[in-house]
Amino acid sequence: MPANQYLEANFAPVREETTAFDLEVTGALPEHLDGRYLRIGPNPIHDADPATYHWFLGDGMVHGLRLGDGAAKWYRNRYVRSADVADALGEPRRPGPLHAGFDMSPNTNVIGHAGRTFAIVEAGPRPYELTDELDTIGPCDFDGTLRGGYTAHPHRDPESGELHAVSYFWAWGNKVRYTVIGTDGLVRRTVDIPVHGAPMMHDFSLTENHVVLYDLPVSFDTKTAVSAVPAPIRLQARASMAAIVGRRAIPERLAKAMMSSSNGARYSASSFPYHWDPKYPARIGIFAREGDGSDIRWYDVDPCYVFHPLNAYEDGDDFVLDVVRHPKMFDANRVGPDEGPPTLDRWTVDTRAAKVLESRLDDRPQEFPRIDERLTGRRHRYGYAAAAGPEGFDGAVLKHDLVTGSTQSRDFGADHQVSEFVFVASPNSNSEDDGVVMGFVYVRAEDRSDLVVLDAATLEDVATVHLPARVPQGFHGNWVPTT
Repeated sequence: MPANQYLEANFAPVREETTAFDLEVTGALPEHLDGRYLRIGPNPIHDADPATYHWFLGDGMVHGLRLGDGAAKWYRNRYVRSADVADALGEPRRPGPLHAGFDMSPNTNVIGHAGRTFAIVEAGPRPYELTDELDTIGPCDFDGTLRGGYTAHPHRDPESGELHAVSYFWAWGNKVRYTVIGTDGLVRRTVDIPVHGAPMMHDFSLTENHVVLYDLPVSFDTKTAVSAVPAPIRLQARASMAAIVGRRAIPERLAKAMMSSSNGARYSASSFPYHWDPKYPARIGIFAREGDGSDIRWYDVDPCYVFHPLNAYEDGDDFVLDVVRHPKMFDANRVGPDEGPPTLDRWTVDTRAAKVLESRLDDRPQEFPRIDERLTGRRHRYGYAAAAGPEGFDGAVLKHDLVTGSTQSRDFGADHQVSEFVFVASPNSNSEDDGVVMGFVYVRAEDRSDLVVLDAATLEDVATVHLPARVPQGFHGNWVPTT
C-alpha cells in the first residue's frame, strides 16, 4: 500500500474524543489568560485510502484548552458533527442551513465572534456553530444574513471589532464575495468582486482602508471535478462545466444537483478540484473597504501561491504585503502542499508605477505566520511562524523582526514538531511583543502533545500544559478570551 505522509506519524488521525480536567502545568500560566485556546485540523473519521487521501478533506476535529486563574482547567477534542460524521457516530444529524447542499465537517479554522464559536472552512460550506465546550450545534448562516458559503480566514478589524472575509465558490462564476460581520454577529455588508476565473482564494489581506485579493494560479479544474461522473457522459459533463465555471454564475439549485451527481470517493484528491494552472494570471487586487468594488486595481506578480499573508498595511499611496510564498501549489503533488519551500516575502505595491517590488525577508521554509492582531492592517514590526520541513513542521518557532531584519528561532529539538503559534497581549500592553505566544508541540518520544506558552519578546518558556492526548498536525487556531 502506498505511503501518504498526511496519514502517518503526527498527521495520523486520533479517533478517541477525550475530556480531561485540572491538567498538569510546568512553569506558571499568566493569571490574565482567561479563555480558551482552540485549534482545528483534518481528522478523518473513516478509514482513508493512502493512495488518494487529500489532507484538506479530512473531517474537522477541534482541540481546546480552558485556561483561567493560572490553571489549565480542561482539555477537550471533539469532531465537528457534519451529517456524515454524525451518521458515523450513530448520532442524530444537527439541523441547520446548508449552502447548495454542501455539507462538510469544517477543518481549517475555529474562531470566536459575538460571543459564539464557529468552525469554518472555505470553498462553499457554511460555518458550524459550537458550544463553549466544543459540542456541535449545527450549520450557521449568521441568523439568515449570510449569502452562500464562508471562508477559512476572516480578519477582525482591531478598531471596529468587525469581521471581514473574502469567500469563493466554484459556482459563483468569475467572482469572489466580500462580507463584513458586525459585532452583533450579523452580516452587514456583502459585495461581489470580479476576478479572472474560479480561483482557490484561501486568504486575503485587510489594511486600514482597503481589501487585498490574491488572485493566483490555483483554480478550479473541470477534469478533476467530473472524474467521478459515469464514463459515458464524462466528456460531455466536462465540456459543459468548462463553458460555465469561472465564467458565469450557476443557480444554487443547479450547483447542488451537479455536486450530488459527481461525488468522488471519500477524502479523495479526485474530490478536490483545485490545481495549479500555468495559464492563470498571478496578480494582486486592491479595492476600498467601503466601496462597491468598482475601484479595484490589479497588479501582476510572478507566478506563485499564497495560503497565508502575515499582514498588510498602507504606506502613503503604496501597500506593503508580507506573505508566505509557495513557488507552486497542487501541480505535481495533488494530495497536499508540497511544491517547493515556502518563504517569507515582502511585496511592495507601487501604485503610481503600477508595479510590485518582490523581495525575500527570510528564506527558511515556514508557514502559519501570525502577528499581534491589534495591528491587523496596520504597520507591524514582528511576525511569528512555524518552521517547515520535509516531514511537515519542524520543532522550531521563528520570530521575525522586520525592522532590524533579524530572526530568532526557538528550537524544541528533533524529537518535537510545532504547530501554529498565536500571540496574546499582556494586560495594558503598549509594545508589540509584550505578551505570550502559544501553540501545540508534539513530543514524539511520548506520542502526545503539550500546549507551550512562550514569552513573545524572548521566546523563553513561560509555561507548558501537559496533555493526556496527541494533537495531530493540523491547521489554525485562536485564543478566545472569556470576555
